[in-house]
Amino acid sequence: MFKRWLLALLARVGLIVLGLCCCLFLFYLLACKPKSQSGQQPLLWTGGTTSKEGYMALLQEREDSHRHYINSLTKQIAQLKEALQERTQQLQESLDKAKTRGILPQGLESLHKTPTQSDIKEFFRSQLNQAEVNSGAKLPSEYAVIPFDTFTLRRVYQLETGLTRHPEERPVRRDRRDELIGTVETALHVLNGPQQHRDSTKKKHTYSPADFIEGLTRMERDRGSVYELFFKGDGPWDFTQLVLFRPFGPVVKVRSQSVDTSRVLINIIVPLSKRPDAFRQFIQNFREVCIQQDGRVHLTVVYFGRDQIDQVKAMLDQTTRETRFRSFTLIQLNEEFSRGRGLDVGARAWRQSQNVLLFFCDVDIHFTADFLTSCRLNTEPGKRVYYPVLFSQYNPSIIYSNHTLIPSVQQQLVIRKETGFWRDFGFGMTCQYRSDFMNIGGFDRNIKGWGLEDVHLYRKYLHSKLMVIRAPSRGLFHLWHEKICADELSPDKYKMCMQTKAMSEASHSQLGELFFKQEIERHLSSQRQTP
Repeated sequence: MFKRWLLALLARVGLIVLGLCCCLFLFYLLACKPKSQSGQQPLLWTGGTTSKEGYMALLQEREDSHRHYINSLTKQIAQLKEALQERTQQLQESLDKAKTRGILPQGLESLHKTPTQSDIKEFFRSQLNQAEVNSGAKLPSEYAVIPFDTFTLRRVYQLETGLTRHPEERPVRRDRRDELIGTVETALHVLNGPQQHRDSTKKKHTYSPADFIEGLTRMERDRGSVYELFFKGDGPWDFTQLVLFRPFGPVVKVRSQSVDTSRVLINIIVPLSKRPDAFRQFIQNFREVCIQQDGRVHLTVVYFGRDQIDQVKAMLDQTTRETRFRSFTLIQLNEEFSRGRGLDVGARAWRQSQNVLLFFCDVDIHFTADFLTSCRLNTEPGKRVYYPVLFSQYNPSIIYSNHTLIPSVQQQLVIRKETGFWRDFGFGMTCQYRSDFMNIGGFDRNIKGWGLEDVHLYRKYLHSKLMVIRAPSRGLFHLWHEKICADELSPDKYKMCMQTKAMSEASHSQLGELFFKQEIERHLSSQRQTP
């Protein structure tokens, strides 16, 4: 009897507890249900549901967004801490050295104590105040303006077009792409951060990359980089502007070393076929610069064919008799002319044990003693190769058409936009050690005739671990000569040859004066007749 009564009691208690749980759960749902406004349509979430699952999906999305934002901030804070610690150590070392000498470096006169993170932040703040961010600077003329680059998520629009000469391009360098994409991501983190939406009465706008319209950026070399980014707002005419500044720190010493070039021998390799007049001009330049001024050179001439080779030998023999300079090598090949083949043969013909520095040169190139110094300083075996950008002359008969007599070659070696241009599309003149040339595989021997062999070699170095020094050279000139594009060239090579020929005649304005010569003369004539 007692056992039955106990079981009945437990059953009743269980039913009562179950009923209470159901009631509490029902009250909870009623309390959590959002109040709907009159005339307002229910919100549609992903998948078209308006139930509890939709709200849970929204909460999960917001939670993931905030977690991503927190992780990004944590990473940035760690990077900033590491950078601040490194900068603090560098400033401390600089301050200690200055104190031992009785002086303080410029800008740190007031720091008589150990630099702290607050000092570094104050320094960066001073750079921001000096930069042209919040207010303009007084400039002497339009030539002092630092232009901005305009960029979107995919393209960059720039005035300094560089090698491509395209005013609009997709960034090729990975660091440039990462810089701009990282700037947009930083801007999104800032705009979507909780500190930007402290007013709870205003509806929060979540920014995405699709809201980014465009950005402006420029670099002030002594202060830092400025970014102005524009995003879409709530309405069609509302926008959000965000200005970011990446400051530069003090100049940091990387290394200091002495370079002895007294024993660095340069082997100048010149491929040649006929053209005795051009070689006579080249050997005169060689005598003045290499023999009389420098003296640490060797000349290798790779001659294709037999026609007119006697004239080349006579010039070399005459140079030897008059200067007693005997460091020549003449290689004769009974083959069709190939620049890459000639340079490759000349480089491999070096039999001495010394790792010689090679200078690949054309017969129509004029160089100075300063260039030979740059050739030695900008190369290092196993580490650096030098690809100078030479200055290419325009047609002297066009440039000096108003002169009664065309100036001499030495007088024509002037770097101005009226006299020539930087030949930034050419990679034929280069300085590199023979060991690097051999290790990289040399020239493509299958290329015949004119063009492309230098580009292939240049790309090999770009794909290697060697540093490529690419910079304009004030001592390297391409002398103008009439360019003949052979009919047997392939269509792509022929097109490249014709483009080079067109660019080498004169500047844009000079060609315009020639094209509109009759109109200009007609205008001048009418002006003279007008009383």
